[in-house]
Amino acid sequence: MSSATIVLILFCVALAVSSVSFPFVLRFAKRHQIVDNPNVRKLQRVPVPVMGGTAVFLGIAVSIALAITVFQFHYLKSGIICMTVMWLVGTWDDKADVPAMVRFVIETFLVWGLITFSEIGIMDFHGLWGLNEISLYYSVPLSVVAGVGIINAINLMDGVDGYCSGFAIIASLLYSILLFRAGNMAMGSFALICVGALMPFVLHNVFGATSKMFIGDGGSLMIGTALTVFIFRILAADSLCSTFAEDGLGLIPFTLSVLAIPVFDTLRVMIVRIARGNSPFHPDKTHLHHLFIEMGFSHIGTSCSIILINTGIVAVWWLSYLLGASIDWQFYIVVFLGMAATFGFYRFMKVQQAYNDGVGTPLYLWFCKLGAHTHIERKGLWRCLQHVADDILDVKE
Repeated sequence: MSSATIVLILFCVALAVSSVSFPFVLRFAKRHQIVDNPNVRKLQRVPVPVMGGTAVFLGIAVSIALAITVFQFHYLKSGIICMTVMWLVGTWDDKADVPAMVRFVIETFLVWGLITFSEIGIMDFHGLWGLNEISLYYSVPLSVVAGVGIINAINLMDGVDGYCSGFAIIASLLYSILLFRAGNMAMGSFALICVGALMPFVLHNVFGATSKMFIGDGGSLMIGTALTVFIFRILAADSLCSTFAEDGLGLIPFTLSVLAIPVFDTLRVMIVRIARGNSPFHPDKTHLHHLFIEMGFSHIGTSCSIILINTGIVAVWWLSYLLGASIDWQFYIVVFLGMAATFGFYRFMKVQQAYNDGVGTPLYLWFCKLGAHTHIERKGLWRCLQHVADDILDVKE
């Protein structure tokens, strides 16, 4: 059986299992009142079931089990174990509201265990600042901080429809391309499996009415863990991707560019919270997606806009590589763009918003007008997709 056939089978299994399991998970969440209730910092107006991550997890788990047992991808065991733990922790949080510090401790030990037992992590700078493999005294704490940071950055994206899941699809797809090109078929398949399992959820989350469900902490923490695993494998000392670094492609700049918006936006939000004397885990409405909502963008308009901005950062990084920029400069470009798109843009638009006694500058009003155009009337194609999400899969109240 060819490699392409194996990858296609695993992708389709993840897609199918996620699709088939979704209605059952939705009914379970409604029956047991596992919902996200509206409050002053939530954007929805009615309670919404919050177990979408479980349907995604089932699609990933079944496909990975097939990959391990039939296609001998034993390489993937540690990744699915870590994802399972974080799915359980997140689902527990969705139901019982686990304290942030408890979650933080569990995430720290989980990432440490992944690094220790799988021997992957940020163990090699692959030419950045002239560095290659680094000592465990530095790589372990660096990897733990980065891993926990990525998991929480993805978790904090779960604020508007299609944002977290849509972003995860693009990120997983980009990582899969690099992994496949490096010859890492097992991990590349893992990334594509995540894409397949997330696609049915996006359909229901964005277009569903009676079938609408949020991914929840169970889903966002699990997906954040998966992205951490991909990055750790790409940056491991024995990474097959190291051949690209030898040709001048910056692996650290690439992995950072793919997650630029969530990483830098989370960093900005936590710095602001600490500066105000609050806990960095204290929830508020200061994320980049909240700014877009304030400017009148729809949920799908907000998600597409931010994902497009992040894709632009990846494109500029790629262009810098093609033009011969050194690995160091590739990194500086990504950091600058990530900071500009989060720290810079958020602060700049807040200043524009406050101008003229809160009416806003002409530029701010132009963004508001642009946001108004993202509110699509729910007919035609939208109604057709809603029909697919709600009626064809027979998801009833």
